[in-house]
Amino acid sequence: MRPTWADIDLGAVAHNVELLKAAAAPAVVCAVVKADGYGHGAVPIGRAAVEAGAEWLGVALVEEGRILRESGIRCPILVLSEPRPLEMVEVVAYDLTPTVYSGEGLAAAAAAANQGGHCLDVHLKIDTGMGRVGAQPADATALAAAIVDKEALNLQGVWTHCAMADDPADPYTNVQLDTYDGVLAELAGAGFDIALRHAANSAVTLTSARGRYDMVRCGIATYGLAPSPALAATTDLRAVLRLRSQVSFAKRLLAGERISYGLAWQADRDTNIATVPIGYADGIRRRSAAVGGEVLIRGSRHPIVGAVTMDQLMVDCGDEPVVAGDEVVLIGHQGDHVIPADEWAERLDTISYEIVCDIASRVSRRYI
Repeated sequence: MRPTWADIDLGAVAHNVELLKAAAAPAVVCAVVKADGYGHGAVPIGRAAVEAGAEWLGVALVEEGRILRESGIRCPILVLSEPRPLEMVEVVAYDLTPTVYSGEGLAAAAAAANQGGHCLDVHLKIDTGMGRVGAQPADATALAAAIVDKEALNLQGVWTHCAMADDPADPYTNVQLDTYDGVLAELAGAGFDIALRHAANSAVTLTSARGRYDMVRCGIATYGLAPSPALAATTDLRAVLRLRSQVSFAKRLLAGERISYGLAWQADRDTNIATVPIGYADGIRRRSAAVGGEVLIRGSRHPIVGAVTMDQLMVDCGDEPVVAGDEVVLIGHQGDHVIPADEWAERLDTISYEIVCDIASRVSRRYI
């Protein structure tokens, strides 16, 4: 097997969920495990989160919920976008809780529930300003009435999603929560009893005394990553993923010699070059060297040089006596040094979510 893998620390998952539970109390925690657990593995992450006290799991797709159910996970699972009408039968079959926000969606949910012979809990999503999916606030009461008018449906939850919560100083989150509170007040005035109100993502859960309501939906924080660099120093989250490999080949490069596709990098002195069996097919960006990407070898930082290729990259180790088999850490700690996912995100002008989600499935995950 190729010596390239990601260590997934399930003890860190438990620590993070416990921290989020304490921050959110008395609200319950929904750990979001969509996109195969942000690249960490939805089933083991989901199990660890539930064992640590998460009462719900969240997914983006019906098939993601089915995979969790087939693994034996029995807790409530919220599908965060309205399933297509044809998918509602599978929603019922696997005892998932769908989000709805259209007349077509709730009609399909009711038809599937009737066919399955039981009452289906649904959550109504309100678009308070994210502008992605959800019912308009003005339509909330009519949709709620349409849900409760169907004997096969139970309006269990009403929720929204915050667009600017990773910047606690931005007033837009309070604008959205004001809109959401207005919807809740209108529903309460119309006699609707909502068991689960939820609006908080990881950022709101960690930073705001407002917005936690009855449940919080925590994605990135479950994996030990801050929702934004501005929040990184304010939490005791523990990173769950450590991306590792080994030197597969080492050689001495003479001053003036060039390496990799395009021969864009030239050695300015004699140096030791380590080849590492991980590349852009594994999620390491081809331009990593150009943005200053580094790895850890023998307890020190060393720069990636030359274009990252599909299956391999090269590292300038200077006079370090690197040899085949030496450990290489791309994300995580080695000795006294650490390269967090946030560092890669900053160099590549993106967010840590994308860094971990991009780690390809051919990189094996080892659960510790």
